[in-house]
This record gives sequence, structure tokens and C-alpha cells, in this order.
Amino acid sequence: MKAWNVVTNAEPREALRLTEQPSPVAAPGRLVLSTLAVALNFPDVLLCRGEYQEKPPLPFVPGIELCGTVTGIGDGVTGFHLGDRVIASHLGVMAEEVQVPAASAFPAPASLSDAEAAALCIGYQTGYFGLHRRARIAPAEALLVHAAAGGVGTAAVQLGKAAGATVIGVVGNEAKRLVAQEAGADLVVNRTTEDFVEVVKSATGGRGADVIYDPVGGETFERSTRCIAFEGRIVVVGFAGGTLQSARMNHALVKNYSLLGLHWALYAKKAPQLVAEAHEQLTLLADKGLIRPLVTEIVPFESAPDAVQRLGDGFTAGRVVLTR
Repeated sequence: MKAWNVVTNAEPREALRLTEQPSPVAAPGRLVLSTLAVALNFPDVLLCRGEYQEKPPLPFVPGIELCGTVTGIGDGVTGFHLGDRVIASHLGVMAEEVQVPAASAFPAPASLSDAEAAALCIGYQTGYFGLHRRARIAPAEALLVHAAAGGVGTAAVQLGKAAGATVIGVVGNEAKRLVAQEAGADLVVNRTTEDFVEVVKSATGGRGADVIYDPVGGETFERSTRCIAFEGRIVVVGFAGGTLQSARMNHALVKNYSLLGLHWALYAKKAPQLVAEAHEQLTLLADKGLIRPLVTEIVPFESAPDAVQRLGDGFTAGRVVLTR
């Protein structure tokens, strides 16, 4: 079977090589899946560059999110059958066949295509935990979503709307404004031509955003503190902007807002039952048509390096998915 390997730490076009590897055999507690679709994520870029928090020894197979068909079931695994269509999140899935822990796999919602289902896990789980468990978002609250045209951002926009919030999205150009609008944002700010701080204040009558969802960090975080509402919550999801911010705790004190960190993978380690519950809720929302991964590009499996490179260069919006 064919698999993409990171053979050197570099930009994706230089780092990735297509190789032939033996087909996996289901080990105890694991499933073997025939890959239908692999959703690309920014960590794939960081894995190529050697900048991800996990640094597997070279060479290794990247990819962390897929939809596939069960073709092998290891000893001790229950609840799955050969032929089941599932989604899973696990490092090493950018291959035609993969082995994943059974605990990382869930039934793929029947309402979603293979490409859409592949993109349901990480972005939507992150959004669900960020907005519901960490920020406790409530109907009629104002939600500000940064990078609202990206994979994580479009998921947060849809989940915010499903929760009854008024959603303001921030994007980097006019093409991405259209993507954020398609995701359901009530108001979209082009940060290159507009000041999102002033737009948020104006749209909320001076109150500010009740919840801010920030996968960017750096200056974006610092400026977000200028438009956070009384008892607002800033959910720190990542640092795609490349700069780690420093929180001014005196500012949080005098304005009565909360800073909430979110590392979704910790839930799989420390509270896996919550991940399963979140998947059930996301499936219900998908089946009701309230959320649907915004797949903007479906790319042949053989074109993975170019697709991952464009993701790293910031030239993509929505979700980019590899299919066989």
C-alpha cells in the first residue's frame, strides 16, 4: 500500500515522499481502516517542519484525521464490524491503509459524505469543548471567532450559530469573507481593511464579545482583550499567528474576564468519555443540518505535498481533504 512519509524536516513539498509500505495488521485493541478521505490540518504542516509538539523519528507518516472503512479488528475490540464507516483522529493516517486505536474511532455520521466526515473530528471537537465545556456559551451571546474561514474557525462559527449566539468572524481577505459568511457568520470583518475591535464594539452597542475564540494568538489575542465584554471568556485554542502572547493578568482582573486554555487532545487522555459524548452531540447536530464541515477542496491523494504546502502558506480556506 502507498503512504506519504516525512523524510526530512522542511516545507511540505520537500518533506513528503510517496512510499510503498506493508499493509497493517490489526493489533490488539486496534482497527485497520481502508482510507476513504484524509482531512488536512495545520499540524500536518508543523509535522513536516519539525515544529509540532510531537516529533516522531524520521521517516514517519503524517496525517491526523480521516474517514475510512473497517477492514481489520484486533483482539479485545468491541462495537465495530467489518465494513463499518468510521472517523478517527490519530497520527499517521496519510496512507491508503492505517491502523488506529479503537478508542480513537467513532461511527461516521450517515448525513455526511466521506470528505465531510473526515473533517468532523478535530475542528468540531475542539470547537465543541471550547465553546460549550470551557466557555459555557449561552444563547444570544456575542461570539467573536478569529481565522473564521479556516478549518477550526468555520467549525466554531457553525457551532456558535447552533448554540444561538450572534457570530462575528475575522478573516484576512475578501475571498475568505465569503467562506466565513457561507459558514454562517452574522458579520465578517476583514482585518486588513477594518478594525475588528471597533466593529465588535459597534455591533454589540459597546458591550464587547461575550466569548472570543482565538486560534491565532500574538497581537490578535492582545487586541481581543480590548473588545471583551464584562465577564467575557477568551478561549485560547492555538498560535497560528506564530507568536506566543503574554497575558496581562492585571487587565483580566480590572475588566473581569476569563482566559481559558484548550488542548483538545488532553480530553482523549484524561476524560475519553467526554470525547465520546461530544461525538454523539456533533452527530446529532450534523443530522439536523446545523453543522456541516465546509470542504472547499477535494484533492487527489497523490497531490498531498502541494495541498499541505498551500495550507501552510495560508492559501486555503475551509477544509482541504485528500481522497483516493
